[in-house]
Amino acid sequence: MKDNAVFTSRVLPWLLLLPSFVILLVFIYYPALQAWVLSTYRSNLFLNTRQFVGLDNFRLMFTGPLADKYIQVVIQTFVYGALVVGLGLSIAMVVATLASQNVRGARIYRLLLIWPFALSPAVAGTIFLFMFNPDIGSVNQVLESLFGIKPRWLDTPILAFSLVVLASVWKNLGYNMVFYLAALQNVPKELGEAAAIDGAGPIQRFFRITVPMLSPMTFFLLFTNLTFAFFESYGLIDIVTSGGPVGPPPADGAGLTTTMIYQVTLDGFGGSGNTGLAAALGNVILVFTILITLLQFRYGSRRVQYGDN
Repeated sequence: MKDNAVFTSRVLPWLLLLPSFVILLVFIYYPALQAWVLSTYRSNLFLNTRQFVGLDNFRLMFTGPLADKYIQVVIQTFVYGALVVGLGLSIAMVVATLASQNVRGARIYRLLLIWPFALSPAVAGTIFLFMFNPDIGSVNQVLESLFGIKPRWLDTPILAFSLVVLASVWKNLGYNMVFYLAALQNVPKELGEAAAIDGAGPIQRFFRITVPMLSPMTFFLLFTNLTFAFFESYGLIDIVTSGGPVGPPPADGAGLTTTMIYQVTLDGFGGSGNTGLAAALGNVILVFTILITLLQFRYGSRRVQYGDN
């Protein structure tokens, strides 16, 4: 058997790639193109009206009476994304390192920790909605019995925002752990043993050996978690807080848990039904994501340590 198999025909490789090209064209590139076209119209979903306005939808978001609301939503999205990615990867790395130790029942621990990955965002949001219900939630029952307090998790702006971040981190914990557990299998045990002989403690071995060796996986997970925070958080936010509550001035232009992807649905399918404005905001999210990805590849990849470095 040849080690390096090659195609004898130039047509066959393209035929094998054709199904992937068709799927990308139908479900990714064509809808993206349509979104850019739609963003140049002022359209109403319910009245079925459509008027060409050029770049007016983009101007409307960042200048004029609606600017404060959209700028607040953009800031909230970046804060939410930074917390979800930062906390999510940090907690997942620590927990995966602990779960990879050879202890009794380790497989059961790993299974229970990975379990949230199988849940949809809507189910994860429902679980948190019941757990943190101010009146009947199990969390408040425990806090009242221990400290005599019953926080209004869903009504207090900062608590509601923290709750959405916590739910998102918990939802992604299993996904991140699967990849970290796999990456930990490739960390040479000899490095840890040699460091232990030299007197390095567990914390030093974690930061000096484990973290650098996991940097390629962290680099990959950074983008997948960022994609979740920017594009896939709608279901969880809608179930837990419905985008609210409204914060104190100057953060009273929109709900404090309203992210850009949630605002897209409000603009496109809410009371105004302005699908052109929703498409413009969706394109802004896409541009932000591309810029962050390019910056990360440009500067963040320098800190990634591969095995042959």
